[in-house]
Amino acid sequence: MEQVTRKEFLAGSAISAGMLGLGLSATAAPVAAFADEAAVAEDNPRTAAARLNPQDYDYTTYTTDFATLFSPLQIGKLTIPNRMVKSAAGSNTLVNGMDSSVDYYSNIAKGGVGLLWVENFTSLLPDYKNFDKDDFDDYDMPRLVQAIHDAGAYCGYQFDTMSMQLFGGFGGAIGLGAPHPETMDKEEIVWFENQVIAGAKRCKDVGFDGFELNCAGNNLPRTFMSRSSNFRDDEYGPQSFENRCRIVTNIIKGIKAECGEDFVVQCLINAIEENDENIGDNALCSTVAETAEMAKILEAAGADSLHVRLGPLGNHLGQFLNDGYFDGCGIEGTTGFGTQFDFKRHFEGKLIANHDGCGMLFDVAAEIKSAVSIPVGAVTYMDPAHAPDYIEDGLAQGKVDFLMMNRPFQCDPEYVHKLQEGRRDEIRPCTRCLHCLATGGGTTPTMCRTNATYCRAYTDAMPEGFEPLPAASPKNVMVIGGGPAGLECARVAAQRGHSVTLYEKNAILGGTVNFARMVKGPHQNLETLLGYFAKQLELEGVTVVTDQEVDAAFVKEQNPDVVVLATGGIRPQLGFESTAGTNVIMPEDIFGAEIGENVVIVGANAQAFDIAQYLVARGKHITMVFPDGQEMLGKGQSGNTLIYCTPIFYALGSRVFPQAEITAVGDGEITVKAMSGIDEKIKCDTLIDASDVLGNHDMLAELDGFETYVVGDANDPWIKEEGSIAIAIGQGNLAARAM
Repeated sequence: MEQVTRKEFLAGSAISAGMLGLGLSATAAPVAAFADEAAVAEDNPRTAAARLNPQDYDYTTYTTDFATLFSPLQIGKLTIPNRMVKSAAGSNTLVNGMDSSVDYYSNIAKGGVGLLWVENFTSLLPDYKNFDKDDFDDYDMPRLVQAIHDAGAYCGYQFDTMSMQLFGGFGGAIGLGAPHPETMDKEEIVWFENQVIAGAKRCKDVGFDGFELNCAGNNLPRTFMSRSSNFRDDEYGPQSFENRCRIVTNIIKGIKAECGEDFVVQCLINAIEENDENIGDNALCSTVAETAEMAKILEAAGADSLHVRLGPLGNHLGQFLNDGYFDGCGIEGTTGFGTQFDFKRHFEGKLIANHDGCGMLFDVAAEIKSAVSIPVGAVTYMDPAHAPDYIEDGLAQGKVDFLMMNRPFQCDPEYVHKLQEGRRDEIRPCTRCLHCLATGGGTTPTMCRTNATYCRAYTDAMPEGFEPLPAASPKNVMVIGGGPAGLECARVAAQRGHSVTLYEKNAILGGTVNFARMVKGPHQNLETLLGYFAKQLELEGVTVVTDQEVDAAFVKEQNPDVVVLATGGIRPQLGFESTAGTNVIMPEDIFGAEIGENVVIVGANAQAFDIAQYLVARGKHITMVFPDGQEMLGKGQSGNTLIYCTPIFYALGSRVFPQAEITAVGDGEITVKAMSGIDEKIKCDTLIDASDVLGNHDMLAELDGFETYVVGDANDPWIKEEGSIAIAIGQGNLAARAM
């Protein structure tokens, strides 16, 4: 029986948040290894799936001066000031207009990134209209480029074929936007090559400094380069490396001829391929040695740099969110198909797969880099603020020349300057929640969990843009509750110039984040998030009072100008008592309580699903019962996270009863009224009530005359199935802006 005592739970949370109650500075320490996340021993009460890929979290030390990270690098004719490069991953800012995009990219440039790659958000090919994008010339691209240049950075444009249908005559689609090579005749191939060359010229003409050709994932050039999808028998076939690369080398040579040698061409390629849909069926997948041979050919054709990433063939999400394979809440290597990689064997055993996905391609990139003389960069959780010594060592040893990064800059555009100035504890961390891309659907919109401005700036909710406006008249603000909504509200209100006091009834701050970080483990950097808030409240001069219950009488006594209710939700009781054979507990009781082998969890929300994953990894037999439809399982989670986690959850024997309710708790079993209409008897040693919480704003009726706001779980969190840390932080930010 695995137990974490309540004392240990609260003490661990106090590492960062508890310092606030003392008025002390809290430094965002590296993610701590929890006791149950240590090296896996044979007697560890975990399921075999959780023992397959043991993790070592002792890689986040910080002793370096970042000498290599902050040294200049030459890419073609461009000299960039450091080794951090913004990758062309979906910023999703164009949906809010050109002002949003210009500010988004220029803010990252102002923050110290020397080279930014802009994603392919337009219909770039001159003679082809991409069905879901406006033409390149319909956007004020010179303004975007000039803003980035004025901010002190270079910029390039990435072209991909995702979501494209090049001709109506193409057939045999293999994934998104990638026809089988054998379905194209030579005229069509040449047309495509010339169109891409002309598209690059359009980029050059509006001022871009370079062009990145996406030859990875489901993109058309990749289907020619990989034996898994190229079955032609002519000069574009797989019979030689030159043939496999021909479509790419023709494009590179054409771009150099049209745009000049000074115009940088970078190729994004699969570093190593593996079949995750039919795991182990990898005879036709490209090995690292094959990629190294093709890298030589791309260099000879004129490529100025290479960007390498992981190349799974079945799960599109895994092609660009590689560290999602570590999102299984203790079961690493989940493929999204209910199976699991064994990283000691799959991907040739060459991935660094024991550091939670961080820098997983270092060794693979080093092998490719040894074959060429042009710079090679790699992507996948390249976050030097998270793992300073580890990332610096990879650069210093020459494993890569530069880091391709995206999500850290979405979270904090000032990332580079803060890191260089020794303000690591001020960096708003990426918690790898995967909300920032809506690819997987889910119940929440595209957003960033920690940066509330992402995809909200320049919308009706946040028309002023990314930066909050100074307060017209500073007010005394009382924030009641130190969870994520209250912490963000206090931070932004103080940033605007208000005088803010935050009250928390417990000894520590963090609210639901404390529980989430214990259940999720180190993967989502929630400890670091608490440290960030600690530092920000200190810098903004927020007064923090812990161990303070607040009621309407206390509010009236303090007489603030503004009251923010961030008190968290209220979970209604099931109304069942524990029996001799079935223990009925609440979520916070799982640390320290006796947890039996057969566990029933009430609820479909994010917290309920996190608990289920946590216990599945520890070998428990899980059944979930909830009134929602099955499609709502994990509501509040990122749909992308669910793509990785839900299949393995089912594959390990878990069961769900949607549109159902518990009608009785017996001795070692419960009775469920199933959607079929019949009563089902289910073995149950432990019943965990993680049902949806309700809003908590009764105090409002007693606060007539005060300017009031209700945020986070206190604000009827499940009305729109949006009860999550991301939504809470967003509501806190918006309330602070509205004061």
